[in-house]
Amino acid sequence: MENTKSSEMLSVLPESVGRLTVPVARFSIFITITAWLLYVIEQSILLNEITVTPRVLSETVVYFITVTMLTVSCLAYLVARLGNFERVRTHRRVPRSTIDESLEGKHPGLTVLVPSYREDERTIRYTLLSAALQEYPNLNIVLLIDDPPNSSDPTHQLLLEQSRRLPKQLESMLNGPYLKFKGALETFERRTALDVNTSPEEWMLLASYYCDACEWFIDQRAALDINDHIDDFFAVNLLGRIAEDLSDTASALRSAAEDPEAYLTKGRVRHLYTRLVHIFQAEFSTFERKRFASLSHEPNKAMNLNSYIGLMGGAYSEIPSPEGPVLVPYALDTPDLEIPDSEYVLTLDADSILLPEYCLRLVYFMEQEENSRIAVSQTPYASFRGAASRIERIASATTDIQHIVHQGLEKHNAAFWVGANAVIRKAALMELEQREEEDGLVIPRFINDRTVIEDTESSLGLRALGWRIYNYPERLSYSATPPDFGSLAIQRQRWANGGLIILPELLKVLSFKGDETRRERFMEMLLRTTYLASIGWTSLCLCILFFYPFQDGLLSSAAVLTAAPYFLMMMFDLKRIGYRKRDILHIYGLNLLLLPINLAGTIQSLVQIVGGHKLAFARTPKVQDRTPGPLIFLLIPLILTVWSLWTVRNDVLKEDFIHLGLTLITLTMLISACINFIGAKIFAIDLMFNVLNYVYVPTRSQANAEPTEKQDWASVLYVGSTESGAAEKRAELAFTQATKDYLESQNKNAKQTQ
Repeated sequence: MENTKSSEMLSVLPESVGRLTVPVARFSIFITITAWLLYVIEQSILLNEITVTPRVLSETVVYFITVTMLTVSCLAYLVARLGNFERVRTHRRVPRSTIDESLEGKHPGLTVLVPSYREDERTIRYTLLSAALQEYPNLNIVLLIDDPPNSSDPTHQLLLEQSRRLPKQLESMLNGPYLKFKGALETFERRTALDVNTSPEEWMLLASYYCDACEWFIDQRAALDINDHIDDFFAVNLLGRIAEDLSDTASALRSAAEDPEAYLTKGRVRHLYTRLVHIFQAEFSTFERKRFASLSHEPNKAMNLNSYIGLMGGAYSEIPSPEGPVLVPYALDTPDLEIPDSEYVLTLDADSILLPEYCLRLVYFMEQEENSRIAVSQTPYASFRGAASRIERIASATTDIQHIVHQGLEKHNAAFWVGANAVIRKAALMELEQREEEDGLVIPRFINDRTVIEDTESSLGLRALGWRIYNYPERLSYSATPPDFGSLAIQRQRWANGGLIILPELLKVLSFKGDETRRERFMEMLLRTTYLASIGWTSLCLCILFFYPFQDGLLSSAAVLTAAPYFLMMMFDLKRIGYRKRDILHIYGLNLLLLPINLAGTIQSLVQIVGGHKLAFARTPKVQDRTPGPLIFLLIPLILTVWSLWTVRNDVLKEDFIHLGLTLITLTMLISACINFIGAKIFAIDLMFNVLNYVYVPTRSQANAEPTEKQDWASVLYVGSTESGAAEKRAELAFTQATKDYLESQNKNAKQTQ
């Protein structure tokens, strides 16, 4: 477990819980609360012994609030991990035969939606294949391509063409073994139509089919180019493990055939034949919402999903317009576009990979009668193992720690939908539907796109309606971690932005009258509040501690002790999930680097609250396949380093050794983080890139400027000229009077025909 550079994935089942694990987890919570109470008593005594001036009182209050808020964040983690251990201790995996028998002949419809924006072919290929190889029948896998359909950039156009071709290529690749095993199943059904039992000869034949399927996966793995840890993960943990499982099944069938006392029911043999069919059975398609003028073009993942979900279960005609085709319910003849409906929707990010039983186990769980009010079921994703860069490895460690937190939140009914992957009950989404006007069009919204953390806000909306979010207690999904500081900065700033905006939505959750006790409701609200707002208040509190010179005596051993159980327990958690205990120091250093990033995300949330507008999704330019770090996020660590050196000097002069020790640890971790996670050379290159990008702005001569497009005649005649601004309104172009007249005439003709 110590080799974190191995691509070997974590166990599907959570790590076992020792006899002392839960008592120690509870004791850590007790120590944290006790230390905070001691700190309160200590500060109360101190105030009685000194002359209280307005400055002394204000500093004491601010410091007390700071320590309290940081303590609440620590407690939330400790409570969540305790909940995780209590769930692990009671979890029992459902046998595969039970799932097969329960879902036999009545698998609910499932549509897999994979939103993609200018992703490379390899990334999409792995995601689509992991979805297609799910052991679930009749999967409808849709790649939601969000690239602009007419890019002038050759690189972007190449990515678009690859995305369009890939689904059909994968369908063709899987079609051969699918037809073979489908034929084998049909032959078995005809051959044993009148039989009650099956013979050892039948088992041996089935074993040969499993060997054939195993060989297919071995061939696919052998043909795979291994360039990094994600390639290795896909080869070893998806293709390799499926091949190994198929081989084990074949061996078990042969052993059963050689055992004179063995007995296999006809139903179980049928399930094993059916499994081979389901592994290779999938239908692929693509959908590009930006081709259609009648759909929202908002540049975010939520509206990409909403556009398709809003069309599910319908048939449409494409009506031409100057701005592109318009989708309308078809009236005559054959529709141009049919979107199948399904009971469940699986949303899957284009950089995520699912293990083969993900869909089967989660849909089975949601189909149980007692789970009818579960809207979203998911396994919070783990990180790909074996990253080459230090920053990706440590960032992956924080992701795997969050897996523990999310599983613990479920214990207190405080789980949030984590958007990388989830099985969603479509009926629940329909209850979230809101219709808003956008450029004159009525746009349905199921997943709210007010913030960049659309999954989190939707979680609260579902909870307020009485639905539940469920974290399945196994590891069945994996997702990529940003490989460099620049891309990590973009991701974490996005995560930090939005929590404060949707915090008032908790009032709606609180107003919902469920059957929870007061204690259960209190724990849920505490954990949800911490999840949404702790990034903001922790960043602010740490900045206060860093930069404000508080009076002596406010920092005490009791204040330090409030955080000690948090760091100690996280050390043991890192060890449990395959990292090193000393990685806690690297995580602390990484969090120092992320401090200005989290603070920037918090400020963006406050700006959005005041302004009431959506923030643009920022895309950072790439340099040599690497995202350069933003200038401000490079300068602030330098400022923190200089300030820490000044603080060390002052602590030595004042002989404040407790504060001196903490400052030296912070300074050491900060410098180490800059060296290990960014690198001196990369740091200098990114600084130079940002400076040059700021001071040097290339200009284009009028001669080289792109020619102004000639206005379409319909735009002028039906809408107006661009000088009036009317041509900017896609909706008015899409639904001109001419188009309306056309539709009315079609409907009239249809009625006359009838």
